[in-house]
Amino acid sequence: MRNLRLPLLTLLILAIPAISFAQFAVSVQLAPPGLPVYEQPVVPAAGFLWTPGYWGYGGEGYFWVPGTWAQPPAVGLLWTPGYWGWGGSAFAWNGGYWGASVGFYGGVNYGFGYGGVGYEGGRWNNGAFAYNRSVNNIGETHITNVYNKTVINNTTNNHVSYNGGTGGIESRPTAEEETAARERHTPPTAAQTEHVKAASSNHELLASVNHGKPAIAATSKPGEFTGKGVVEAKEAGAENKAAENKAAESKATENKATENKAAENKAAENKATENKAAENKAAENKATENKAAAVRVNENKTAKPKVAPAPKEPTAHAQPAPRPATAAHAKPAPRPETAHSTPAARSNVPRPATESKPSAAHAQPAAHPVTAAHAKPAPRPETAAHAQPAPRPATVAHAQPAPHPAAKEAPAEEEHPRK
Repeated sequence: MRNLRLPLLTLLILAIPAISFAQFAVSVQLAPPGLPVYEQPVVPAAGFLWTPGYWGYGGEGYFWVPGTWAQPPAVGLLWTPGYWGWGGSAFAWNGGYWGASVGFYGGVNYGFGYGGVGYEGGRWNNGAFAYNRSVNNIGETHITNVYNKTVINNTTNNHVSYNGGTGGIESRPTAEEETAARERHTPPTAAQTEHVKAASSNHELLASVNHGKPAIAATSKPGEFTGKGVVEAKEAGAENKAAENKAAESKATENKATENKAAENKAAENKATENKAAENKAAENKATENKAAAVRVNENKTAKPKVAPAPKEPTAHAQPAPRPATAAHAKPAPRPETAHSTPAARSNVPRPATESKPSAAHAQPAAHPVTAAHAKPAPRPETAAHAQPAPRPATVAHAQPAPHPAAKEAPAEEEHPRK
């Protein structure tokens, strides 16, 4: 709501009669920036008086009103700059004015003869303004009324642009300044008013844009914002630097805190993600193990029991029963010796008549019994194709042969008489 009232108040100030201009005050909660550092442009001609620059206030916040050389509305008048003062609840603007003497301007050190109290830049002499070279840039301008007076600045040049309040200048009006305040005042000229208006509409002069270092710090004449008479600010005021440094430090601290917080959050998120992944992995492994175990149990339950095979029936290829021993392998019985078993028995030579006893050596061999080796085997009974062969009787392969009966004695041959 306050921002809405400010543009309306500005328009109202510009529209009201000049006589009451200095009585209007603009209230702002925020203190104005510090005064920038700049050089004074060369005085354009004799009769121009210096009006220092200051911070005005508009709908977009503070803007810089460049210092300029201005012609007074009448001979013998001096310029009293305006100033910002703390009113107890807000900063109020006290507008500048023309008067026979310089009044109170808050103790603000604007420079170039305005050191906080009075004016040391020049004086009126017999209807002509004389310039003090020590504080004014005369340059090559043809001016005859000049003098040199060293100005001792008793105020601290800290570039503070307001009176009272936190960080403001602690200054009170002197007796002379109180007397000047009661004198008749003349408001700014039309050229000065146009100068302020042009500054308020220049985007580059906004404090939010130039950060206390305007590109147009001062001009040779009111409203001339271009050309060789324009002076750029060298640097922002010390107050602005401190504010900028503090803001930069705060910003760096905030960024660092934000980075640390982001890093902590990131680490916490990564840790939580890792833990979650580990839990999920463990749960998946557990589920897989449980499922595999359940599958194995089900397989074991549903598996068919193995039945032992029935004993096989004997087949044709079964092991044959042992065969009975045959006479082929039996040891033959010893043959009895016969008469023909020796040469004596086969000789026709008569032997002496002796009583010979039959002996086994000369006995005729007994007829060999027919053995199983030469006998035809009995036909085997027909068996089933896969039936087991009947056990064979034990053979006499290894049986002891039966003793042969003793050979009977052959009858003795009759002895025939020898011739």
